[in-house]
Amino acid sequence: MFNTIDSFDVKGKRVLVRLDLNVPAKDGKVTDDTRIRRSVATLTELMDRGARVIVLTHFGRPKGRDMTFSQKLLQEPLAAAVGKHVAWADDCIGPEAERAVAALKDGDIVLMENVRFHPEEEKNDMDFAGKLAALGDLYVNDAFSTAHRGHSTTEGLAHLLPAAAGRLMQAELVALSKALDSPDKPFAAVVGGSKISTKLEVLGNLVAKTDYLIIGGGMANTFLFAQGVSIGKSLCEKDMVQTALAILDKAKVGGCKIVLPVDAVIAHEFSENPPTQVVAIDKVPDDMMILDAGPASADLIIKEIETCKTLVWNGPLGAFEVSPFDEATNKVAKAAARLTKTNGLTTVAGGGDTVSALVKAGVERDFTYISTAGGAFLEWLEGKTLPGVAALIR
Repeated sequence: MFNTIDSFDVKGKRVLVRLDLNVPAKDGKVTDDTRIRRSVATLTELMDRGARVIVLTHFGRPKGRDMTFSQKLLQEPLAAAVGKHVAWADDCIGPEAERAVAALKDGDIVLMENVRFHPEEEKNDMDFAGKLAALGDLYVNDAFSTAHRGHSTTEGLAHLLPAAAGRLMQAELVALSKALDSPDKPFAAVVGGSKISTKLEVLGNLVAKTDYLIIGGGMANTFLFAQGVSIGKSLCEKDMVQTALAILDKAKVGGCKIVLPVDAVIAHEFSENPPTQVVAIDKVPDDMMILDAGPASADLIIKEIETCKTLVWNGPLGAFEVSPFDEATNKVAKAAARLTKTNGLTTVAGGGDTVSALVKAGVERDFTYISTAGGAFLEWLEGKTLPGVAALIR
């Protein structure tokens, strides 16, 4: 079990808080503050309890101290989010950092400069971690989205200071553990995306755990092709045919029902609002491509998840970025949202494209939990141990 911030008396303590504030920005301005807003709960609670809060985070992938990646642009939006002045430190270790921390009073907060300005961060260098640890009394990790990285601020610090999960990390771990480690059955998973090769370990893990594995997107084409279905000029990984067949065999042995499209929306080209047709999945002409699951496929998926208690979702069912190839994703997402409200379905989704697709469908607030993590969510679906999480377990 992991500690939470309930475990600590934080009054007067210097608390190093690892966040993921690697937000989109343009021309020196933050363009999407979602990650900042989701970090507020932990920060305000710690400040209200009298902690001296020291924010550690990264921005971009700098090679050394590159001011293009300075986090100074986060200071103002972070202050607006927490409703209090946020002090600034020009570095995360050394004299500048020490002075900034020494100036803190109970309930104050300081944002440190980009931890990735120091190459030692990504090497999980314990000397670097030790310099960071010297600035604090306690360590709180509230950055699940970086928990798959064994870096100094995501894993190393947890071995040097009393450590706990922040509220966002806590919510992620509770939701994800319930959904994958101890799900209410029947349990379904939607896995979409373009390639089996990028989701191979996810599919291998889920096929052993789920009752229904719903496969969409380009990867469904490879499964169909492997079974002898003609898919025209659709995206397909022909070198993954044997892998697809092995997954189908594993599903049969394990009692997992694989759900593939039974019809498709097809077009001659992938572009905005081209002429389209809906055809049975075995009637795709050689000169056309599958760009979305068809309406009968969406209805079939909904029928299956109506029987379920738990649904995990990663990846869209079609080329959702371009209309009208978002229709199957939208239809199933809205049904899952409805079932969450009316049937008590536990719905957990994550991954960049997935979140974008659910926002586009207008249901992002209706799922039980939506993870903003990308790589960490994927590795969790693969059944891997995340270094940043493992370091918190006592």
